[in-house]
Amino acid sequence: MKQKILLVDDYEPLGVLLRKYFESYDVTHVMNGLQAIEWLQDHDVDLIITDIRMPQMNGIKLFNYLKNNELFNHIPVIILSSEENTSERIDLLERGAVDYILKPFNPRELLIRVGKALKPGP
Repeated sequence: MKQKILLVDDYEPLGVLLRKYFESYDVTHVMNGLQAIEWLQDHDVDLIITDIRMPQMNGIKLFNYLKNNELFNHIPVIILSSEENTSERIDLLERGAVDYILKPFNPRELLIRVGKALKPGP
C-alpha cells in the first residue's frame, strides 16, 4: 500500500506536478489549511507538505494546529515555502517541522527529503 502525503498549497500546478512526480505515493492536494484540517478529519496521512502563505488559513497556523492536537501531532510536516525568513525557518524546525524547503525547489531533492522523513527511526 502506498504511503499517503497531504500537500497543502494554493498553487494548483504544484499539486499536478507532485502527483506526477511522486507516483510511488498517494498524494492528495488541498488549497489551504482549513481544507487540510477538514480532510484530516476523515483520512489518515503519513506526511504533510505545506506552504506558508495561503488564503483562509496559512501554513504556520496549520502547523500550530497540528502540533497542538493529539490526533495529529505525530504526523511529520515539511514546510515548502518561497519565504526566505531565517528566524521563521529556525522556529518551525525547532518546534518540530522535519524540514523546510525553499521554492523554487528541485522535485528530485524533495522526493529524497520526503523519503527520509517517512523512514522509520532507528
